[in-house]
Amino acid sequence: MYASCYSLETTIIIMNATIKKTILLFLLVGFCELSFSQTLTTPRPSPAAQLTQRIGLTDITINYSRPSVITPTADRTGQIWGGVVPYGLAPNRFGNQKDMPWRAGANENTTISFSTDVKINGKPLSAGKYGLHMIPSEDGTFTVIFSHNTSSWGSYWYEKSEDALRIEVESKVIPFTDVLTYDFISFGQDQGTLALNWEEKQIPITISVDKETILQSFRDQLRGATGFGWQGNFAAANYCLNNNINQKEAIIWADRAIAANKNGQTMGLKAALLFQIGEKEKAIAVAEEAKDNSNEAQLNFLGYQMMGVKEYKKAEEYFKLNIKKNPKSANVYDSMGECYMAMNKNDEAIKMFKKSLANNPAQFIKANSIANLKKLGIEIEE
Repeated sequence: MYASCYSLETTIIIMNATIKKTILLFLLVGFCELSFSQTLTTPRPSPAAQLTQRIGLTDITINYSRPSVITPTADRTGQIWGGVVPYGLAPNRFGNQKDMPWRAGANENTTISFSTDVKINGKPLSAGKYGLHMIPSEDGTFTVIFSHNTSSWGSYWYEKSEDALRIEVESKVIPFTDVLTYDFISFGQDQGTLALNWEEKQIPITISVDKETILQSFRDQLRGATGFGWQGNFAAANYCLNNNINQKEAIIWADRAIAANKNGQTMGLKAALLFQIGEKEKAIAVAEEAKDNSNEAQLNFLGYQMMGVKEYKKAEEYFKLNIKKNPKSANVYDSMGECYMAMNKNDEAIKMFKKSLANNPAQFIKANSIANLKKLGIEIEE
């Protein structure tokens, strides 16, 4: 038998060396894993923020970071406009090294998104997400840029060729605002004003939605489950009435509402639409039929529909009929009073509001009657 190549002592030494290598390898692997796990999210001096607002049926969302004027960091203790944020394009030592606009915030690219097509200060912009940049000038004018590039850090890789839209905006002087803030300072059914406020400047941007965009949304919705009930068709037609648009299609929607729920409310809407486009004879015929299919609330609604299209004689007729049918209702006198005010029959209006108050009105009706009496010069103890 051949003798072992290694003595016992030598074997132990080799085993120890192997164990050490294994431990060293384990430690190296562990160190690598540890080094990859050391990335830590910490609070930023300019924290992230998001603002979302709906205008019409369009959702608008802006994502940005919020630097502060008053901060202990050395780069923001001086002047903001013309200092921290230079006038014109700023030198770029990073990225593509081209002179760059301001990122309209801090940190990553400020972005703004629109769920439908919109108009920015009257200029069209398609639905989508955009990088937002600005170029301030010393005279207070700002060039606002909507870029197709939304993924870059700040403005360091800004390329003019990627612009989707540029507009010129006049800034306004406002009270001191420490933390940069985006806010909608006004908005309605189809238009709003988005403003950037920082230090003592406000940069307002008008965003509007074409009513055709809203109408197309109605058409799409009414092809689904919403179209089978009367409420959706009624709401679409009523929007058209209130905005004096698209009456012919609105009458089709009103007819569908009537087919699903024939009453004074749905028929009154159709009558008002017919009045609005000048088809008075048809309108009166529908209104007369509506009158005979109305309860108190629906007859009241019918009267207001007639007031809305300035058919005050018909409105007066329907409110009087409601008083005859419901003589103990405070609301019918309050409505009759508002009709007389619109007709400049103020003495008659005062009588109606006083009758409203004499019929134990609900609080909101009482408040309305008292407020209207005050407008007519009559003080009532509340």
